[in-house]
Amino acid sequence: MTSFNTVHSLRLFGVLAPLSMLIVGPAFFIIRVLQPGLVLPALSILLFSYAAIAAVVARCIHADRNSKNTTPWDIAGAFTLMGCTAAIFSEPDQVALLFELLFERHSDTPQ
Repeated sequence: MTSFNTVHSLRLFGVLAPLSMLIVGPAFFIIRVLQPGLVLPALSILLFSYAAIAAVVARCIHADRNSKNTTPWDIAGAFTLMGCTAAIFSEPDQVALLFELLFERHSDTPQ
């Protein structure tokens, strides 16, 4: 029984370590580049996109939704929950400002 727990722990670490690195890199970039008021809306968009990617992966590999182990569906749900939390704590004017910065038209481009 002990060897199963050790193997399961190593397998779980093997999944969580790359996922953590995929999150930390862009999150650090967002924190360093954007204004403090725009960090939470940007993180919510990032986390929602990770949730969508995890859901597509889970759907493509036909992951079991009712497994006792951690599945890609669980990971997609966790990303969704974190994205909702970041969105709830951000203010509507911050979200509007973020989208203005992302989609603003430059004055030198023809309309």
